[in-house]
Amino acid sequence: MKPQAIISFISRIDTWRATHVSERMFVLILAFFVGLLSAVAAFVLHWLIRQIVALLTGDFDATSFNLLYLVYPVVGIFLTMLFVRYVVKDNISHGITRILYAISQNCSRLRVHNTWSSVVASAITIGFGGSVGAEAPIVLTGSAIGSNLGKLFRLDSRTLMLLVGCGAAGAIAGIFKAPIAGLVFTLEVLMIDLTMASLMPILVSCVTATCFTYIFSGDAALFTFHLDDFWTVERIPACVLLGIFCGLVSLYFIRMMGFCEDIFARLKKYPYAKLLLGGSVLSLLIFLFPSLFGEGYNSINLLLNGKGEGDWTQILNNSLFAGQEKLLVLYIALVLLTKVFATSATNGGGGCGGTFAPSLFIGCFSGFLFSRLWNIYELGVHVPEKNFALMGMAGVMSGVMHAPLTGIFLIAELTGGYSLFLPLMIVSVCSYLTIIIFEPHSIYGSRLAKEGKLITHHTDHAVLTLMQLDSVIDRDYLAVSPDTELGGIVRKISSSKGSVIPVLDAAGSLLGEIDIKKIRHVVFRIELYHHFTAQQLMQEPSAVLTDSQPMTVVMRTFDKTRADYLPVLDADGHLKGYLSREHVYTQYRKMVADMSED
Repeated sequence: MKPQAIISFISRIDTWRATHVSERMFVLILAFFVGLLSAVAAFVLHWLIRQIVALLTGDFDATSFNLLYLVYPVVGIFLTMLFVRYVVKDNISHGITRILYAISQNCSRLRVHNTWSSVVASAITIGFGGSVGAEAPIVLTGSAIGSNLGKLFRLDSRTLMLLVGCGAAGAIAGIFKAPIAGLVFTLEVLMIDLTMASLMPILVSCVTATCFTYIFSGDAALFTFHLDDFWTVERIPACVLLGIFCGLVSLYFIRMMGFCEDIFARLKKYPYAKLLLGGSVLSLLIFLFPSLFGEGYNSINLLLNGKGEGDWTQILNNSLFAGQEKLLVLYIALVLLTKVFATSATNGGGGCGGTFAPSLFIGCFSGFLFSRLWNIYELGVHVPEKNFALMGMAGVMSGVMHAPLTGIFLIAELTGGYSLFLPLMIVSVCSYLTIIIFEPHSIYGSRLAKEGKLITHHTDHAVLTLMQLDSVIDRDYLAVSPDTELGGIVRKISSSKGSVIPVLDAAGSLLGEIDIKKIRHVVFRIELYHHFTAQQLMQEPSAVLTDSQPMTVVMRTFDKTRADYLPVLDADGHLKGYLSREHVYTQYRKMVADMSED
């Protein structure tokens, strides 16, 4: 069909549904399709990854090292870089951060290519060994599906935000077959407040995605776990200490990830230098520690299902450590420490993937390392390594994402480990309480928080973040030059709608402003019309705003100066217009009222 025909068809559907289908019912229908398409995207991505991995590593000898580990990751990053640079032509990294940015700054509008580009790019990256996760790309894909379906039917930004949340929730629910975790993820990580109006569409999306994932891939869980040793009260101290340990590991992960990202950011203008650095680091690390290859879910399953040294040492296969059982703890510790470098090198070098899977991976290794050392040195009552590996996954995820509920429900649903629900809660809460001492924001939100562009559950701050400065600027102003006489100023005043007349130079830069209320004593004295000029009558504005400042700064400036009007300048110092205190507060009150509706 031609684009014009498609637009006409959509228009007819939109007209029909406006007459026959209520707005709430239509959103539920869209939520169903968002969940379905998110499940399809998740299935396709994981299928592609499995096929690429099987093709590349199917013939590897498990008893020895493989030199091809030095080649595959570089090739994968290079192919991904070419795809993004010449096909997508847009930045698709940091998927969940991009969703948060779209919600807070772009009225929840994501580009059309986000519905497929992340699937292709992350499949190449991860399939060739990139040490990242597929979850963030799928969450971005699901959110983009929701956003673009909403845009197709010209829905408002509030409904678009809800559909973005449906896509993200459906993606998590579909990937992990965990509908409750998908719902909680949207609440905690994307920080979309749940009202009665938004709860049902997100639930519909989660349940739909989960059901279709079962249809596509059967009832097998992503991770297999069988509880052999039930939790006892005597293990509470160990669980509390594990939670604190996971919080510190989360801090290491976030800080080291930020440090590595800053290094690669300095090479932004040199993509091939980034490829060389990232590819070299990644290849070397994977050669030394093959557990870092790809998402690492095979290693997680080994630790979750192993019953002793004989099972656990399989994790050493394909490495220089193969067969060295005495080096198991050292290997686990080194993998735990180097995973963050492998993940940073993958994304920094030009690959595409998220930190969702790495946080699960590091959490599993952290829990296993903690419990193994606890038992070796007999620090207390014996603890089962597999149980603590599972709880470590919840702990590190809670710390890295600042999402304890997501960590608890995701791990419980993933593994059917509801028998460990209480220790999962203890570890997750202790990890979260530890990390917030050092880091106020999650790994996803920290970048936006630095720029004041992060939505939070604080309604006042959320509204100010959603408000667009550009939308409240009044550009209908009448300016004068510095040599304009009082008579000319009076003529401007008679046509002006505001109480301030800006004084501009020839380039459009603001020199000062004339407050009409402060020149009343000369306005009506005709004999003075040729005795005063704008330069003599103007004064410095109470404050000057720039078009890049967040609305939180704007509101603080109004409160501090108590001005009725403030000028807004662009990056070059030219006047864009004026902000009216009354207009800004009216818009603010309207948005608060809209967000408060059920």
